[in-house]
Amino acid sequence: MSLGLGVTVLVTLEAGDKIADRYLLEEPIGKGGMGVVWRAWDETLKRRVAVKCARPDDGEAARRLKKEAQYAARLHHPNIVPVFDFVEGETACWIVMEYVPSHSLAQLVAANGPLTPEDAGSIGCQVAAALARSHAEGVVHGDVTPENVLVTEEGVARLMDFGIARALWSDTTQTHTMTGAVRGKPKYLAPEVAKGGPGDEKADVFSLGASLFAAVEGRSPYGEAAHPMAYLVRAIEGHIETPERAGRLAAPMTALLAAEPRHRPNAAEAYKLLTQATPPPPHVQEMLHDGRTLSLAPLTSRLPRPLRRRRRSLTLAAVALIAVAALTTGLLVLLPGDDDGGRSGRGAADAKPSTSAPISGPGEAGTIGAARTADPCALLDAASLSRFGDTERDPDYGRFDRCDVLVKNENGDEAAGVQVNLDKDPAEFGDDVATRRVGNVTVGTMQRDGDDCERIIATADSKQIVVVGERYESPSPDPCRLADAATDHVVGVLDRGAVPRRTAEPAERSLARLDACGLLDAAALRRLPGIDPRDPAPDFGDWGCEWSSPDGDTGVELVFSRDNTLEDDGDPTVLAGHRSYVSPRESGDDDCVVRTPHRSYTNSVGDETVEHLMVTVHGPQTVGRLCEGAEALAATATKKITKELNEMKGK
Repeated sequence: MSLGLGVTVLVTLEAGDKIADRYLLEEPIGKGGMGVVWRAWDETLKRRVAVKCARPDDGEAARRLKKEAQYAARLHHPNIVPVFDFVEGETACWIVMEYVPSHSLAQLVAANGPLTPEDAGSIGCQVAAALARSHAEGVVHGDVTPENVLVTEEGVARLMDFGIARALWSDTTQTHTMTGAVRGKPKYLAPEVAKGGPGDEKADVFSLGASLFAAVEGRSPYGEAAHPMAYLVRAIEGHIETPERAGRLAAPMTALLAAEPRHRPNAAEAYKLLTQATPPPPHVQEMLHDGRTLSLAPLTSRLPRPLRRRRRSLTLAAVALIAVAALTTGLLVLLPGDDDGGRSGRGAADAKPSTSAPISGPGEAGTIGAARTADPCALLDAASLSRFGDTERDPDYGRFDRCDVLVKNENGDEAAGVQVNLDKDPAEFGDDVATRRVGNVTVGTMQRDGDDCERIIATADSKQIVVVGERYESPSPDPCRLADAATDHVVGVLDRGAVPRRTAEPAERSLARLDACGLLDAAALRRLPGIDPRDPAPDFGDWGCEWSSPDGDTGVELVFSRDNTLEDDGDPTVLAGHRSYVSPRESGDDDCVVRTPHRSYTNSVGDETVEHLMVTVHGPQTVGRLCEGAEALAATATKKITKELNEMKGK
């Protein structure tokens, strides 16, 4: 049976039924007062999903449900079950969500008895983080209960059903008291809601505290009662029992259960209290930051990875026109004591690899921290973008301060992508840029520019993170939706700490060990009239450098970058014994680019990768003179690279 949008009769769902000619129902995996949840197969995007069937009482309830689903779809966070789709019929609605192999917190307690304070606190930290994100977006959950908290086998908690219960509540599903109609599960209701008041962010926090109380004590904070009305009476009276088994979870849990909302922490404060008392174990923290938040169902068979399309870095002329250059991510570096002031030139030869990935780097939340140890790939989560298609993180493309996630279509071709770039310069937003404050960072929403859409995050240490959604071909996901989803994940990571650190040093002969500004001296730069060699402008991590004339008409840019191949990047030549590629007029009539391969390797996802030096020269000279200058500078830099790496190896 295929159930489209025009259902006119009440039907009983069975395995094999199809919703909207797309979602094939496999088996029911949950049932509650608000609907039945099915595991289903999305035949369009070839992935498993969870489909909740809800039957609103009337048209108004259906409209509320759709609105709440739209709100929930805006939320992107590793501890939130995302909403993928909403299918509306005349007698039923279906909300399509990510399928999370897990058990609810209620099921865990029922099967195994009360949780330890450490386990319950770990779950509470994660749910508080989810609530902090949703509240920052103006979305109240309205039904935080153990039934709506999913926990994977690894201990990762995911909060689901944002606003769904509230949307479906009607006069017939409310509990009536002398104070009016009360919406919600009485065991977990905040006192102000029990009195008939509206549920808000502070009510969500109380319900989280009540859920944790039930997890460690095995009963409601209102005690045991035979009738729902008894719980409501105790809630109205502010009768909260004293925990007996909560241990170090007792203090933060008691704060969450304050009877007066004004005495209760908000969700962000609750997260801090819970994290200080009972933080998630290291393996959960690591999973939340590297995208391994789920035991995902087996992926469908995939075609061989196609050749990566080139996305060129911006030239000096383009950099002069816009505020943010296109950056890139990279190889892993540890430089203890590294900072952004000055260039040591020593690279990472003495760095020691760590044994585990920290949840965040040193420093306050919302900061990038030391440039060479900041890991841009820790800010991107391929799994969180899976609703856009088959996704894969690409850690080795472009500059060393960049990371990408590729989105593929049904044929396995790259249709779109998201890149995260780290930038040492402060963000500056014009009057036409919409901004919002989230924790310690400010997010700027740039207007879409053709197939690209950009978001800029001004960090707490006066740097910036640039997120770019890109559309490669049609059909493909909207680049602004991609950018927004990726930005939400980045902000979620920054809300918990600094950008996570890299976990290994670069390869022995990697360009990532070098200082780009140290490769060209005054004698070499005199080849270009007007260039001031005394005032180099280092790029992020010293992996790029620029020199220019006082009037800006002439300039040199030297950067380290990576690509799959350089064969199509200009006319071949030989410089300092290395086959190089010269590309005149790459971005205009007044520039020339020279790319010189340094080393080739197979990266972590199996791609052949070429690490190379790129020299760009622009100015009022003829293109022939520009290319002569670029070739000479590339040859000089290549010789210096060989010398410095040999010296490092000798040490």
